[in-house]
Amino acid sequence: MAGRKTRNFGSLRQLPSGRWQARYRGPDGLLVSAPSTFVRKTDGARWLALTEAELLKDDWIDPEAGRVPLADYADAWITERPGLRPKTIQLYRYLLRRHIAPRFTTIGGITEADVRRWRADLLDEGASPVTTAKAYRLLKSILATAVEDSLIRRNPCRVKGAGSEQSPERPLLTVAEVYALSNACGPRYRTMILLACFGGLRWGELVALRRRDIDTAAGVVRISRQLTEARGQAPFFAPPKTAAGRRRVVLPESIVAEVQQHLDNYTGAAADSLLFTSPRGDLLRHSNFRRTTWAPALAATDLTGIHFHDLRHAGNHLVAEAGASLRELMERMGHASSRAALIYLPPPTTASEPWLRPSPNGPVATWRRSPVARMWHATGTLAPKKISPRPLATRLSCGFRWRPEQDSNLRPTA
Repeated sequence: MAGRKTRNFGSLRQLPSGRWQARYRGPDGLLVSAPSTFVRKTDGARWLALTEAELLKDDWIDPEAGRVPLADYADAWITERPGLRPKTIQLYRYLLRRHIAPRFTTIGGITEADVRRWRADLLDEGASPVTTAKAYRLLKSILATAVEDSLIRRNPCRVKGAGSEQSPERPLLTVAEVYALSNACGPRYRTMILLACFGGLRWGELVALRRRDIDTAAGVVRISRQLTEARGQAPFFAPPKTAAGRRRVVLPESIVAEVQQHLDNYTGAAADSLLFTSPRGDLLRHSNFRRTTWAPALAATDLTGIHFHDLRHAGNHLVAEAGASLRELMERMGHASSRAALIYLPPPTTASEPWLRPSPNGPVATWRRSPVARMWHATGTLAPKKISPRPLATRLSCGFRWRPEQDSNLRPTA
């Protein structure tokens, strides 16, 4: 008919209900209907025009693609993720099974409002803020991959700050408490406790140490592997998570003597002999050690709520107090990112603080901030001393003279 406009893309038809249905053929030739009908014909025409534009710009997403079940897609996502450690895989599967999969069905059916309600419900139901943040980050990562796979157009995880976790501050052990714990753990494990603190080593790194990793002449421990334990799997040795985890840790002089004594009394003569083992010579397992040694030691020293990792936490604070730079802290801790190391750097100090004294040899910034810091660098005296320009590794190896009866957290009086 003359003057009649023809539609080149898609079609519109009026249903018995009076509403309008829009349809078009996708790139595969199959007929695709709009997800909903329209009250007015012009609304349907506008939707078809936008869809045609998406096809022309190669920005079209098949509506059927988003109907993939989230649980199946997430399971494949975890399996195909490169480089995940067994404990990380175990954590991801737990979060998916316990907190994510029960709440969402298909990838394309998740909206921003759904994510906000889900996160709020987790917190209301008693999930900790840390667990909730971990679950949110996992869901966000999975859906980000779904965007890359053209299953959905936009990631619905857009809650500001939802992926940030504020872990509760851990208790800070004094040096006297560290020595008390080391004694309570018995002669076989005394050195392990001291290395965990004054070497800043993790549990997995400690139990993976061999005789060949110890150089008592140089006062150095070499970290090249760690023990990985995951539920349902046999423990195994693996390289550190990152390249920064492979490192050399310099020890205070007094700890070197403890390590040598342990090598003489409890470690086999072979280069590959494990530094720390059970009384029967078996590989140490974290759960067994916690039950048979750590828990009784905490009870004997009247310390509660202390985790083994708190020893490393205390040691990192000591190194920071000794004047270590951010880079030195990162290298000693085995971190590729500065995020964790920044926790230990003290805030700027001022001369008004009572434990600082004016120095005739330099500005306040060159002073030690506590007795522990001065003991780490000095040679038995608590007199203020200018920071050596030598690298931290050299400074730490010459002069940590700690006497267990002293309390490291006491500041000198005015």
